[in-house]
Amino acid sequence: MIKTLTTLLAAITMLLAVNSHAADNTDASGQYVAGTDYQVLEKPVRTSDPKRIEATEVFWYGCSHCYKFEPTVTAWHKTLAEDVVFVRSPAVWHPNMALHARAYYTAQVLGVLDTMHLVIFEAMNLKKNALGSEDAIADLFATHGTNREEFSKVFNSFGVTSAVKQAEARQRSYKIEGTPEMIVNGKYRITGRMGGSYTRMMKVVDHLIEVERNKLAASTNAS
Repeated sequence: MIKTLTTLLAAITMLLAVNSHAADNTDASGQYVAGTDYQVLEKPVRTSDPKRIEATEVFWYGCSHCYKFEPTVTAWHKTLAEDVVFVRSPAVWHPNMALHARAYYTAQVLGVLDTMHLVIFEAMNLKKNALGSEDAIADLFATHGTNREEFSKVFNSFGVTSAVKQAEARQRSYKIEGTPEMIVNGKYRITGRMGGSYTRMMKVVDHLIEVERNKLAASTNAS
């Protein structure tokens, strides 16, 4: 009997400790828990505009989860307020992924990203085109109206090379473990596993944007 009571008390004590730890990590809203719903980065990563809140999607064209996530994040970013900037950052941890990152930035420079972003996703995920070479990517762009010579010039340009290197550096700083993942203002990381669903993932992002918005307002009022 005494042994049973001792075991029960130990279990209750452990449960209280766990609940206390969760409470310590729950933000003011009481909805989301750091370490469970999102991760606070140990070292914040510099954003493109300190006067605006940056929401970054880290993705890979060959990732089926990213392809399924795309309609959700595309619809979401169209509703953002003016104080929020949405950024896409291609993941790079394999030579082929570097090629796909080049494709992303090439489309951006050529002004055809609105078309080619989904085209590349569909080529890799629906048509099973691995896009494993510059020629394969050039063929895809040419099919959608891009001059091959112009494509090659941009694809191999210093600007695109620098953009890919910067994306790789951001990825390391974000401590990315997979795709898709969302980063809020260079401070918070939300994974698909943490979000539980794409819709809930974006709700966590929205909440963290509001947290940063309040911080910026408080900082502005204090100065």
